[in-house]
Amino acid sequence: MFRLTTLFDLTGRTALVTGGNSGIGLAMARALGLAGARLVIVARREDALREAAEGLQAEGLQVDVLPADLAASDAGERLATACKELGRDVDILVNVAGLNLRQPFMKVTAEAFDLHMAVHLRAPFLLTQSFAPAMAQRGYGRIINIASLQSYRAFPDCAPYGAAKGGVVQLTRAIAEEWSRQGVTCNAIAPGFFPTPLTAAVFADSARSARNAAQTAIGRNGELEDLAGATVFLAAPASAYVTGQTLTVDGGFTAK
Repeated sequence: MFRLTTLFDLTGRTALVTGGNSGIGLAMARALGLAGARLVIVARREDALREAAEGLQAEGLQVDVLPADLAASDAGERLATACKELGRDVDILVNVAGLNLRQPFMKVTAEAFDLHMAVHLRAPFLLTQSFAPAMAQRGYGRIINIASLQSYRAFPDCAPYGAAKGGVVQLTRAIAEEWSRQGVTCNAIAPGFFPTPLTAAVFADSARSARNAAQTAIGRNGELEDLAGATVFLAAPASAYVTGQTLTVDGGFTAK
């Protein structure tokens, strides 16, 4: 008898998650691991990566770590080579790594602007170039990008971040158009307000945090576990006919 659980089973798959050392990246990696995937987590700081890996391994998950600077122009090639050396065929690519310098518009330098674009847009593009062809050869691939509320609306002191996240939505469509016919889908998740290192300043302001919660239809801010279902769905066979889409996981923040 056919069981729906097979649609969400990632046993035998390998998922590479950038920014997998903390926050949303770590939460998404954990969800994929609990669904059966072997994990490769990537970030700049090796100490933080190994600490995250130890926590995941304590839950019985299989994890490799690859330190890498996602802002580097050769990041895709280096990670593809490193995965080959590990003997890992990446089936699921999750582009989470990010930053937000939160600077007033007139204080943003060209270097700061370019850094946002390199991490949020160029890195997912280059990693897709590096991993999608092999996914297509095997007939299965899932690419998940991270968009944002700022993909659709402006927030103060975040112009480069918002511009990059707007680009993520269109990059997701472009990847989907290029690769979906070969079994490699691409979708994005746009999280609302979740407690992460990037949003620490927001959650440290209790009044602001309460206003954000009140803006949602559910009446609270996000908890990292709220991302698990969307992550596994978009990585699994269940989403085979879903591509080029951005799923907003925000408790209804943008619905009001």
